[in-house]
Amino acid sequence: MKFLIFLYMSLLLFLGCKHPHKQVSDFFDAVRTETIIEDSLLNIRAIELNTNTLVAVSSIGDRYSIDLRTTTILKDRVSKDTLNFRASALVADVNFSLSIGSPAYLFKDKKLVYKETHPAVFYDALHFWNSKEGIAIGDPTEGCMSIIITRDGGDTWQKTPCVSLPSAFDGEAAFAASDTNIAIVDDHTWVATGGLSSRILYSSDKGISWTAFETPSIQGLETTGIFSIDFYDALHGFAIGGDYTSPENKHSNKMRTNDGGKTWQVVAQDQNPGYRSCVQYVPNSKGKGLVAIGFEGIDYSNDAGTTWKHLSDQGFYTLRFLNDSVAYAAGKGRLSKLSFRK
Repeated sequence: MKFLIFLYMSLLLFLGCKHPHKQVSDFFDAVRTETIIEDSLLNIRAIELNTNTLVAVSSIGDRYSIDLRTTTILKDRVSKDTLNFRASALVADVNFSLSIGSPAYLFKDKKLVYKETHPAVFYDALHFWNSKEGIAIGDPTEGCMSIIITRDGGDTWQKTPCVSLPSAFDGEAAFAASDTNIAIVDDHTWVATGGLSSRILYSSDKGISWTAFETPSIQGLETTGIFSIDFYDALHGFAIGGDYTSPENKHSNKMRTNDGGKTWQVVAQDQNPGYRSCVQYVPNSKGKGLVAIGFEGIDYSNDAGTTWKHLSDQGFYTLRFLNDSVAYAAGKGRLSKLSFRK
């Protein structure tokens, strides 16, 4: 009888040890890249996708629409003018494209719905809460970050007055590096700034009221700060950046929050990766899986950013997940499909 009990307990212990090992084997070990579009003149920093369609806009005004079921690629121009698009949104099957510089142009498909002229105008990112309400952010023009909002499906946009926003610090701006300066979960919105000061602007009510949170991110130069932010849920978020002129610098360029952005903790201090322009949570990873990309490669974390594994030296600017193992990435010279392998 004692022998049977011992055998039973040993079997339970064996199975209990095997379960976490099986969980570990589910983590990504490699990534395979498949080039979808390749052109030496291509420069894409904004891509958006839904179940069936991917839309990418380029720095010379081209728009690429890809049917993900048939891989059919359609290329057209948003405007007859050559515009540098670095922000985009895909709402149902409607594409929004936002250019940088002055004047800044925002198109709903090919219809101009917003124009802003100012010596300092420079828009960085665009996102929607739902089919009717959306937000774009840009550098300060009158003492606060530029924020424009639509409540009618993108037909009209209004600029938020500075009296309703935190004042910008001297040298505080944002980066149009990957169209991921904005993160949205339900009604919650986070905006990442950078430059001489790098903070998080937060709204709990879809851009009606705002507050600012300090961060431990590297800052102090025009080229430093947070370049990308993502939230898995209303509490857990991650931010990445650094100094794109010193991409090997790994100091205070990765941080996470567990309280909705109120406080941030630096992770993987002085460890890889260095500068990265985009970070995204892996879907269905319970907030543990992260992929970060930049012009120096692709990196992956399976423990919410505490440690990282370098998966590829292929450089990209921006990335979006289609599901929990397939993503699309774009950058200088190409747009590619990324298949993560376990």
